[in-house]
Amino acid sequence: MATTRTDGAGGGSTTDADVIVVGAGPGGSSAAYHLASTGLDVLLVEKTTFPREKVCGDGLTPRAVRSLVEMGIDTSPAAGWARNRGLRIVGGGVRMELPWPDLASWPDYGLVRPRLDFDDLLARHAVKAGARLQEGTAVTGPLLDERTGRVVGVLARTGPDREPVTYRAPLVIAADGNSARIALALGIRRREDRPLGVAVRRYYRSPLTNDDHLESHLELWEGRPRQSRLLPGYGWIFGVGDGTSNVGLGLLNTTDAFQNTNYTDLLRRWLAALPPEWGFTEDNAIGPVRGSALPMGFNRTPHYRDGVLLVGDAGGMVNPFNGEGIAYALESGRYAAEVAVQALARAEGPARERALGHYPEIVRAQYGGYYTLGRYFVQLIGNPTIMALGTKYGLPRPTLMRFVLKIMANLTDPRGGDAMDRLINAMTRLAPAA
Repeated sequence: MATTRTDGAGGGSTTDADVIVVGAGPGGSSAAYHLASTGLDVLLVEKTTFPREKVCGDGLTPRAVRSLVEMGIDTSPAAGWARNRGLRIVGGGVRMELPWPDLASWPDYGLVRPRLDFDDLLARHAVKAGARLQEGTAVTGPLLDERTGRVVGVLARTGPDREPVTYRAPLVIAADGNSARIALALGIRRREDRPLGVAVRRYYRSPLTNDDHLESHLELWEGRPRQSRLLPGYGWIFGVGDGTSNVGLGLLNTTDAFQNTNYTDLLRRWLAALPPEWGFTEDNAIGPVRGSALPMGFNRTPHYRDGVLLVGDAGGMVNPFNGEGIAYALESGRYAAEVAVQALARAEGPARERALGHYPEIVRAQYGGYYTLGRYFVQLIGNPTIMALGTKYGLPRPTLMRFVLKIMANLTDPRGGDAMDRLINAMTRLAPAA
């Protein structure tokens, strides 16, 4: 994608802001909310118009819930959220319900809400805090200062006629998701040594809509169960609470099946093996099967360059253990906002750059060791033999599975936790940062 320098070539009108946030998904709206709450002038640019669909499982673990609570969002059922009490794991002939851990640092419940509504809610929440939302505006590239090469805004096309427009700001936060258009324009490309997943999902009318557990199927068979190859992936069934369930599957690139699989057909075959009374049939389907990539484990770095901070999926921050991206988008959006506030309080130049350069250190300290463990994990389950042994001998052991739930969902108390917490925290500290 071409970049344009501040030599007048961009054309169009100009709008100024303290910070431009590109993308009004969870990461962008989180950043915009926290920035606007400090009084900064924030422009939140979204290529589509709300409400809009997004490929996702719609399930939120307690890690994501805490960020919503910190933002002052009402997460009660009366506000339209479907609550869940834990995770149901299915595999190896075992069906086990694990409650979310009882921790001081995290809520004890998860949530489900369709992204069609969820993202709209978050964006409006940022607007209430003072952010300016510009919908229907597709960013086409960063605007560079021709003297310094630093990003000083973005170029975009807006409205039904896609009129060119230039937005200028001393700082840009790229929350443009898996497409990562801003990062790519700056030469920040995907790291091939980091995991990548793909997920597909579809909504179905189902009697499981009010299920109070998120359900995860850890055995994903290429064909008939126990008569075909076991794939490194998982399936999910999340009750939405509105008469429907979000049903889907994810697969990792640690198998050659990653690029040689018809995911729509794989989803159909997996659902055909489930009890028919659950309702996952073509007659009950709502909308088409939709898919998206899952950029995992910091598979795009560095997270700061020349006036641009990467948050969420744009920075490859999806959890390799469980494919969760929303929690890390919300958190990294807040971290980026906190760094931006401190940086903009300093004079332009070296002092400001020192503050901005702290952002990659923050996210590395928060997630680096944990994501390294996640990379080891996806490499292990990429081996069909290890995957089969894990489901056969690990799933029947409740204590082990409670430990697995904590590490996969990244839910521990950093101080004063139990023995499991201390072990997981020690492992993440000792693992080299991603």
